[in-house]
Amino acid sequence: MIGEKLSPILVNIEESLLEFEANAALKPGYTDDGFRAAIKIFMSTLLDKMYNLQEEENMEIKNRILMAEKAGEDFRNFIKNYTDIDTFKLY
Repeated sequence: MIGEKLSPILVNIEESLLEFEANAALKPGYTDDGFRAAIKIFMSTLLDKMYNLQEEENMEIKNRILMAEKAGEDFRNFIKNYTDIDTFKLY
């Protein structure tokens, strides 16, 4: 599965960030493309874990869809509130 293939890469990125943050006094300086990529990665991992919860709760498909849509809306609003970036404009 793609998640298993990408997980070691994501862990490597995490470790690099932890090392950078522990030793640097500067901000990382992400580009818009890097920010967009991070959002996509987060949403993919969130939806994967959301699916697990939905399976455990034997949730009906209509409720699964509503939950996923709500998560996307909430995340978009979160990003807009804290960065003034509209994620729709990143694509």
